[in-house]
Amino acid sequence: MTPSIQREALALLAEVWALSPDVRLGQLFGHLGFLGEAHVGKGLGYIEDDEMIAVLYRHRTELLDRSHGATDQGLKPGDATSVSGSSTLAPTSGD
Repeated sequence: MTPSIQREALALLAEVWALSPDVRLGQLFGHLGFLGEAHVGKGLGYIEDDEMIAVLYRHRTELLDRSHGATDQGLKPGDATSVSGSSTLAPTSGD
């Protein structure tokens, strides 16, 4: 990993952590591991650096959307997975 990629990854990690003030660092790593498995198909120890950066960007976007009150309407089901693994899609009236 080049120093510029390292700086990008660490800056993203810091930003994501700042967007989740109630989450401990270990929890955040656990979340990132889950997201890596869900979106890249690899566990935290096996994910490539560029894939981890993509997961961090994706998670940052999700957190920013939530903080701005954005809805998940229009997302594909695979895109609507929260950190907890539960669906972030609003239930339909038939559910």
